[in-house]
Amino acid sequence: MNEMQAVGAFIGLAIGDALGAPLEGLPPGPFVVTEMQGGGIHNTLPGQYTDDTLQASALAQTLVRRGGFDPEDFAKRLVQIYRAHPKFFGPTSRAVLDLIEEGVSPGAAARLVHETRGGSRSNGSVMRGIPVGIFYPPKEVREVSLAASGVTHHDPVAGEASAFVNRMVSGICRGEGVGAAFGQALSACRDTELRALLEDYREHPPDPSLDAVLCTHCAVRVFMEASSFREAVVAAVNLGGDADTVGAIVGGLAGARYGYEAIPAPWLSALQDREELLALARRLARVSRA
Repeated sequence: MNEMQAVGAFIGLAIGDALGAPLEGLPPGPFVVTEMQGGGIHNTLPGQYTDDTLQASALAQTLVRRGGFDPEDFAKRLVQIYRAHPKFFGPTSRAVLDLIEEGVSPGAAARLVHETRGGSRSNGSVMRGIPVGIFYPPKEVREVSLAASGVTHHDPVAGEASAFVNRMVSGICRGEGVGAAFGQALSACRDTELRALLEDYREHPPDPSLDAVLCTHCAVRVFMEASSFREAVVAAVNLGGDADTVGAIVGGLAGARYGYEAIPAPWLSALQDREELLALARRLARVSRA
């Protein structure tokens, strides 16, 4: 495990989230973001992150404090941050966490919302899952990713999308080249639609969608085609759409590849709660499994 790559993955997620927040929900092109700025639908401050980082932090805290994934502990932490920051949460997670707070178990709540809403293939479990890739070695990533996704997203495709990203992060942080990590994640993918999109990722336009499959393809394509951390994250967030989430996923992948040192200093200095996030990232890296 390379600690600076692991820390880069976690902090990169937060950086991409914060950089993309002002562009969330906008079409591409109204203005180009290359530095931290505020605004957008949530009227964020420069460097302020959203629920992508909040949920990833909750997952990281569960892994650190429980020594592995614990769905009940994770669900409890999600409810706490949802109540503190409700405006950031999407409709699937919001509905599930309302039920969990009422006493419904996480798995049952996710299934009920999936059935009531006619699906749960949104990207909320993909954006937060990177701590699983940091903590677990490649052979353990898929099973835990599916479990972590299933706390709020009953659709197994959302879990497969999360597992793909997390497998890449796990491999890269443990010495695999990017091509090898991509190939191994593709081999482990059990969803035919996601696999087909990613096998020929250059053949499909990037779509910064709320859909887990389209969002994952978008993020992976942007990451694979970039040559630096900065290039990757700037390209991701300026696609618009679900800019903070695509930014978070790309930031996590690029942070794993290029390391914490590659994150631009002005972005880091503006990041909300930087020292607290760094401390959590370092703890997660140090207790991760080889």
